[in-house]
Amino acid sequence: MELVFTTDNLARAKRYAAWQAAICDFYVHVDVRATQPEDYRGFIREACFGDVVLTDILLSEQSIRRNGQHISRLDKDCYYLQLIHHGHLNVLQRGETHSSNAARGAIFYATEQYELQCIGQARSFYVEVPRLAFARRFPNGEVPITGTLNTTQGLGRIAAEFCSMLAAEASRLDAAVRRQLGEQLVDLLAAALMVPDGDIPLLDGSVQKARLRSVQQWIENHIGDPDLSLERVAAANGMSLRYLHQIFRHCDTSVSEWIWSRRLQLCYDRIAKGEGPSITSIAFNHGFNSSAHFSTAFRRKYGFSPREIARKPQ
Repeated sequence: MELVFTTDNLARAKRYAAWQAAICDFYVHVDVRATQPEDYRGFIREACFGDVVLTDILLSEQSIRRNGQHISRLDKDCYYLQLIHHGHLNVLQRGETHSSNAARGAIFYATEQYELQCIGQARSFYVEVPRLAFARRFPNGEVPITGTLNTTQGLGRIAAEFCSMLAAEASRLDAAVRRQLGEQLVDLLAAALMVPDGDIPLLDGSVQKARLRSVQQWIENHIGDPDLSLERVAAANGMSLRYLHQIFRHCDTSVSEWIWSRRLQLCYDRIAKGEGPSITSIAFNHGFNSSAHFSTAFRRKYGFSPREIARKPQ
């Protein structure tokens, strides 16, 4: 993600005033009142996925308000989806208060007056979604003005994990791919807001594909565990074995085949680059517990032995 602004490179005495001038008065059009302005810290990073904007924001304890004067200066009509990494924020709009934290996200309408109460330091993703594009996903075009989203399970968790993946990979994706992913994220957020907490409907299309990417990322993070079972994958990602098998149909392969294929690909890459003290250590670091099994599987997949690829000039 691209850095929009940070206070880290400023003298402490100048941070709060700089934040107000660069961010509150110009970037988002809000008033802010910090609890400890003399010890302020914050940053904003941003990535665009077509018309969807994803920001990663660190805030010190403060109150943020958008009033009619700010709204008159806006050049966009959108919703904000707030997904918190750590900390606690209250969202006040239309006489309702919604508490948001690492387990529960919140939605609010950016083009009406609102207040955000940041309790202590908080870091969160904000997904900016154009109102008309979002409304098309809901029956009769009726988007909830405010509400919350359980991010510990079901579609809410998928949405939060998908945002994390988009933030991590944004710089490596071209504009066309980012636009497509932005559309999928809007689909996913709308679906998450329309189903009861924890539900994972067996849908085709972008929801299952987003869930698939989330599970694949989890597997990659645990690929070195030789005892990585399908039961553990399903349990850790809050789904049944049946649903796990179903989402992997989008890969035209089984879960087990995907895991072993991915292990072999990662081993191939590291051997070809000459990384690791030995071929055996590379294999064992990627979930193999037998050098004979690794060599056999490697030759079956690539048509030559690991030692042959290691000897090839790069």
